[in-house]
Amino acid sequence: MKAIDLLRSALFVPGNRPERIDKAVATAADIVIIDLEDAVPIAEKKAVLPIVRKKLNEHRTHRMMVRVNAFETGLTQGDLAGIVGPGVCAVMLPKVQSAADIVHMAKLILAAEDASGIERGSLGLVALVETALGVENAYAIAAAQTHPQRLHTIAFGAADFTLDMGIRISKTGEELAFPRARIAVACRAAGIAPPLDTPWMIDLKDREAFEADVVRGRCLGYRGKLCIHPNQVDFCNRTFSPSEEEIVFAAKVVEAFEAAEAAGQAAIQVEGKFVDYPVVAQSRRILAFADTIGRVAITDKQ
Repeated sequence: MKAIDLLRSALFVPGNRPERIDKAVATAADIVIIDLEDAVPIAEKKAVLPIVRKKLNEHRTHRMMVRVNAFETGLTQGDLAGIVGPGVCAVMLPKVQSAADIVHMAKLILAAEDASGIERGSLGLVALVETALGVENAYAIAAAQTHPQRLHTIAFGAADFTLDMGIRISKTGEELAFPRARIAVACRAAGIAPPLDTPWMIDLKDREAFEADVVRGRCLGYRGKLCIHPNQVDFCNRTFSPSEEEIVFAAKVVEAFEAAEAAGQAAIQVEGKFVDYPVVAQSRRILAFADTIGRVAITDKQ
């Protein structure tokens, strides 16, 4: 199992606030994203790297990702040189707009792995798509081929996307339905992990609106969400996990169908629900994901 296979909640924390990094690691977030981009003032961009490297070493048993600065800043390669090493399992690249961005980033990560002495191919890559061009090229980005294969999934950034489009984010999110769906379909079509949904930033006190936004993402095919506050983590973990009832029913479906198939049947009913091959495939996915959650929980306790 890859270290970033479980991404129900990905909690951002500013790289220049080491005390917040410690607090983020103590939450139930599946992964902590140390931010070198938007959360760090320009004057501190280079000075923050030793601080982040120190914290990555301190929390090397935890799942940690780092969001580096975009190519246009000229800081990306220096960020990688400063943070790649033990403790980092993935890197997030903002402002991804094309497959060429993935190929170029993969080369930079490979060079950083070699320079730091860690295993080639050990770092995953998450592409943050947050412009109209990035959304338009979502499938090409998701399907980009590198050696070793580097891209784990795509994350959607609505704040910069709406800035690019000249529109505003609403609490009900109708204006984000198309980019969200396009990115989710692209990830599935390319065979990579389901995407990470945009963070909820409109009103951190409006819990009902936040929870509705998380559910919207799941309905579109997202299986995790970027979080900007620790109190968002638990709901994301619950929403993007199968319920106990779903797991129990999935097990019944698989067991009943395997018995029926052995007897020459491929369409049955389980507790009044019609079951055929697609339903069984979905049930097996639920059980596999539940198994992943269980194995990660055991690993975290060790």
